[in-house]
Amino acid sequence: MHDGRFLTELISGVPVVATPEEIDMANARELELALVEAAANGPGTIVADLTLTRYCDSSGIRTLLAAHQRAQADGGELLLVVPDAAVVRAFTIVGVDRLIPHFTSLDKALAPSRQPEAELG
Repeated sequence: MHDGRFLTELISGVPVVATPEEIDMANARELELALVEAAANGPGTIVADLTLTRYCDSSGIRTLLAAHQRAQADGGELLLVVPDAAVVRAFTIVGVDRLIPHFTSLDKALAPSRQPEAELG
């Protein structure tokens, strides 16, 4: 955990990084550190759980995209849980929904036969 804002929990062997209500330039670096730490055990799936997140600015989006690229380069993957409509809208506008697999719930993201949501919205 970093600065009390990004709790990382192992669920069914998958590191899940829970994000706070807002992701912005004030805490994007902490998110980056949490995601790097979650990936430290080798290639595999990492989940960024944005269930509590109601706002994510461009620095947060850049951080998630960089984590996605790192995970892919290491032979893993980053999955997003994004149920909030405002965050969904921001991700759709910039195309995150076409780049990173995303789900409306953590259960769907962790399901063995998971299928990414067709659209975030």
